[in-house]
Amino acid sequence: MLKREKNSPGMNSTNDKFFLDTNILVYSFDSTSPSKREVAKDLIKNAHKGNGCISFQVIQEFLNVATRKFEVPLKTTDAQNFLVKVLYPVCEVFPSENLYFNALDIMERWKFSFYDSLIIASALESECNILYSEDLQHNQKILNVKIVNPFI
Repeated sequence: MLKREKNSPGMNSTNDKFFLDTNILVYSFDSTSPSKREVAKDLIKNAHKGNGCISFQVIQEFLNVATRKFEVPLKTTDAQNFLVKVLYPVCEVFPSENLYFNALDIMERWKFSFYDSLIIASALESECNILYSEDLQHNQKILNVKIVNPFI
């Protein structure tokens, strides 16, 4: 059974803590979509001000995409620098039995894939009010986290 999180301030408050899905980080490198790139960069900048976070899974997914699937893949040293300067400082969620348990519960209850459920479980574990993602249903609420597509 999922652990219920504390009540949170309003979803639209600029002080709400937020979680960034992998696609947000990927868009920060996308030169083909300048408006999405700027939104993504702003969200990452705000995360570094203490308002946002990511999980180990986001780091793994991003590094895989960045070093293998970008139009110009990041070189190893560039990926390492991005890890140290951008990703790791905002990483708050690491593997645990409880995280996996909650992800499985979310998967069963809301019928998400396991990996999407793990992202949602990570947002809940880090006590975020907002999960920024382009891949999940905009405005859907899962317990105390609201999914928001920042590009709409």
